[in-house]
Amino acid sequence: MEKPVDLPTCFGLLDTVFPKGEDGLRHSPPPCLDCESKTECLRAAMTGKKGLDVREETVDRAYESGVIGFLERWSMRKHLRPKRKGLEE
Repeated sequence: MEKPVDLPTCFGLLDTVFPKGEDGLRHSPPPCLDCESKTECLRAAMTGKKGLDVREETVDRAYESGVIGFLERWSMRKHLRPKRKGLEE
């Protein structure tokens, strides 16, 4: 049986562990890269409403840069919408 790991106080806080940089993109800060819980922490941060916001940012950025077209953007955002409604209830 594994020992429970003491989680840092910033565990799962999206704006702390995956903040937007000056370039408008999200980056993990250096202390997070050295943390033993980084993978579980980022997964926890990406579940929830803020995680869906990040996914929508990614889709919008891909559309604006021409990587995906209008219909693909529409489809991806439509796929995310029910998940957002499920979190709000």
